[in-house]
Amino acid sequence: QARLVESGGGWVQPGGSLGLSCAASGRSFESFAMGWYRQAPGKDREFVAAVDWTGTHTEYSDFVKGRFTVLRDKTKNTVYLVASNLVPEDTAVYLCAADETFGSSWYNLWTIAYWGQGTQVNVSA
Repeated sequence: QARLVESGGGWVQPGGSLGLSCAASGRSFESFAMGWYRQAPGKDREFVAAVDWTGTHTEYSDFVKGRFTVLRDKTKNTVYLVASNLVPEDTAVYLCAADETFGSSWYNLWTIAYWGQGTQVNVSA
């Protein structure tokens, strides 16, 4: 059974940095784009970042561009999210995702084939 398992969440002060990991298992994700969404309390789930199956092309939402970096290690079936210059508005559950498509389709979360359970990130003083 295909699984995406996130790790690395926690508490960080504003202006700080945090790294998230997502380990994929149960099937081959080599031809899948992988990435991240987030969901804050009382808000809709929103796209954060994604990387294509080659690991070469990336897509970011406007509110994380220049602050977050998404990358993958295909040898480890793992995708990472490095978040820096964090602000309280970044507080959310961060969910790993995988899908055979890549690009603008990721802004429609209903197209995503696989989801992780999420990891909590809290940004506060």
